[in-house]
Amino acid sequence: MAATPDALPSFPPGFLWGVATSAHQIEGAVDRRGPSVWDAFTAEPGHVRDGTTAGTACDHVARYREDVGLVRDLGVDAYRFSVSWPRVLSPGGLDFYDRLVDELCAQGIRPVPTLFHWDTPLEIEEAGGWLSRDTAERFAAYTATVAARLGDRVDRWITLNEPAEHTLLGHALGEHAPGHKLLFDALPVAHHQLLAHGLASRVLREHGATDIGIANSHGPTWPASADPADTGAADLYDIILNRLFSDPLLLGRYPDGFAEAMPGGDVAGDLRTISEGTLDWYGVNYYQPTKVGAPQAADVEFSGLTLPAELPFSVRQIEGYPRTDFDWPVVPDAFAELLTGLRERYGDRLPPIVVTENGCAYDGIDDQGRIAFLDGHLRALHRAIGEGVDVRGYFVWSLMDNFEWAEGFTKRFGLVHVDYATQRRTPKASYGWLRDQLRRQRG
Repeated sequence: MAATPDALPSFPPGFLWGVATSAHQIEGAVDRRGPSVWDAFTAEPGHVRDGTTAGTACDHVARYREDVGLVRDLGVDAYRFSVSWPRVLSPGGLDFYDRLVDELCAQGIRPVPTLFHWDTPLEIEEAGGWLSRDTAERFAAYTATVAARLGDRVDRWITLNEPAEHTLLGHALGEHAPGHKLLFDALPVAHHQLLAHGLASRVLREHGATDIGIANSHGPTWPASADPADTGAADLYDIILNRLFSDPLLLGRYPDGFAEAMPGGDVAGDLRTISEGTLDWYGVNYYQPTKVGAPQAADVEFSGLTLPAELPFSVRQIEGYPRTDFDWPVVPDAFAELLTGLRERYGDRLPPIVVTENGCAYDGIDDQGRIAFLDGHLRALHRAIGEGVDVRGYFVWSLMDNFEWAEGFTKRFGLVHVDYATQRRTPKASYGWLRDQLRRQRG
């Protein structure tokens, strides 16, 4: 049908629409699983802005049927959730995911599980965690357990969510669990997560999977100026946040100078495991661009993080754009810039893209800011597709308000409002807007 002033342009036939969540952020029911690094991290005072934990979160384990009903009524095709590794290691833990997948299938919704969304079992962390190569092997064994149980109903898999953030926030800066402040000594965590992706992909192939992706976070890096000190710092930042995780997957190599920093005696062999036959599509999580300049010899406060002065770059404020409740700039054109930039950098090595996360934090049920954000970003996405970028799907972050990691319950990303005291779910204005847009897409 023809576009109207309030209608999005038509996306290609078969385009996949979905919403996303993660286990630790919504499930609750901590008494029915083993502890994770996030349970230990949030139990220590000072790590979470409002002092909360995800012990109950959205009580999704008890309320999953209601939540699947919200997904169904929204009219999306797919639901991206994550499987809790510590829950799977607990007696009967996979039973919940059996029930969840069955409910999704019964409602005509495609289940898209993510195998790791930052909740490393505490017992594995205490044995070395992602600093240890053995964790990649243990992740592959866990993947085999999940695939054997769910693979008859799941045809699309995501191995890891945002290994860059887990490396940098959890292991380099200590802002997320497990709270290590290793700076560049955290690089083994990046390598072991990518190796885990490769090993898990191999396991999934053995179980017949033909639709495997990863959810990597990306955003354009803008130099603070044309000064070589700023452009050099921005290039290094771009490597660490973007190319360190995409080049090994898509080119089979690390950016110059980084392979030597990776652990193990056969990095070249590991890179083959990471890159060869592991991806059928490439997941992109996008939230904002970043302006970067030379170091400023002082700690920098940015998006709730403290970036230490000893880093070889500094992050600067981007002015002139609306801002979310997270104080992130709303820059839809940067989304298109990112997507076209990935195509230009990787060419034929880039498989079809699926946007595995895109969303924003705004308070209130009449969330007009979120509507404007989604409208602008979906129009930018449509422009990128029109310019030849092969994008096959889009997942909104998030279905419902949830535990936002170190921010606790202070930031709301959901299309559905959650009253954490009563667990009442209330669809927001953005939920109704997206539901109506999807109806228009389907004529």
